[in-house]
Amino acid sequence: MTDLSSIRGATVTVTGGTGSFGSTMVRHLLRRDAGEVRVFSRDEAKQDEMRSRFSDARLRFYLGDVRDYDSVAAAMVGADFAFHAAALKQVPSCEFFPMQAVKTNVTGSHNVLQAASSAGVESVVLLSTDKAVYPVNAMGMSKALMEKTAQAFARNNPKSRTRVSLTRYGNVMYSRGSVIPRFVDQLQSSSPLTITEPTMTRFLMSLEQSVDLVEYAFLHAEPGDLFVRKAPAATIEVLAKAVARVMGITEPQIERIGTRHGEKLHETLLSREEMLKADDHGDYFRVPLDARSMQYGLFFEEGEVAMTAVDDYTSENTTRLDVDGTIGLLQTLPEFDALLAVTR
Repeated sequence: MTDLSSIRGATVTVTGGTGSFGSTMVRHLLRRDAGEVRVFSRDEAKQDEMRSRFSDARLRFYLGDVRDYDSVAAAMVGADFAFHAAALKQVPSCEFFPMQAVKTNVTGSHNVLQAASSAGVESVVLLSTDKAVYPVNAMGMSKALMEKTAQAFARNNPKSRTRVSLTRYGNVMYSRGSVIPRFVDQLQSSSPLTITEPTMTRFLMSLEQSVDLVEYAFLHAEPGDLFVRKAPAATIEVLAKAVARVMGITEPQIERIGTRHGEKLHETLLSREEMLKADDHGDYFRVPLDARSMQYGLFFEEGEVAMTAVDDYTSENTTRLDVDGTIGLLQTLPEFDALLAVTR
């Protein structure tokens, strides 16, 4: 088990470091007194903006793409730890260009693991999504393969110095491209709130909670472990009404547009099979690696005796928030504080 003191003075690489999660993780690492934080991404404009916004000499910026092994390797040389957040995350984009999702989310993640291993990085935590469980869209499928790639590395390299672990989470509230900023824009322009299906449910987590999950995995993981944070959920209709109420609109106009291609009615954070193996850590579930060797009989010829009546962990059966409960969660977000300060 690692402790937080190991971050102090360490060199840490964050792939996708200019994204919503990445920049929050970078700020967190600087608060933990990391010696050097390497921001790896392909967007030079966001890097320049981030350089000005943070204005911290401990930041170093690496321009590159996880698809390009050499650029990843350069960012890993001399690093102690790495957090892999770079990904294609938009469901529609991945549906139209599935091979691009494979190149970034699967091949790119493989490059990160190989580069980190070659550089002797001690720990790599990879970020996944609830859409990887029973995937119905290209983004979720590519993330599921990313998870398998990471677990295969841990299984096939038991003596590796590099400890690989995974986190999986649902919707991160107010992250770039998520539904809440769209609701805010629609309310500010007096447009109807467009929702897909009123009864659709989604897990809700703040950016800070997603960082807490990644840090928990960093501190407690054995090679190949998967961690999820227990999270409440709300229907899309409840979320829309809660956002409106926070912004002072009691009766928003809501327009139903119907479920889009590649969307589920409910999301799943852990499958039934994973729940059977999961350890309950209070706020988190830990799913240990299935570390069976290349003896294929262990996979295909021997069954599981303990397949009892255990349910998937889904946004339908987790704690369900009403409008007031969702408002309470939204009011913890610094993004809403900043928004309301401007509109007051």
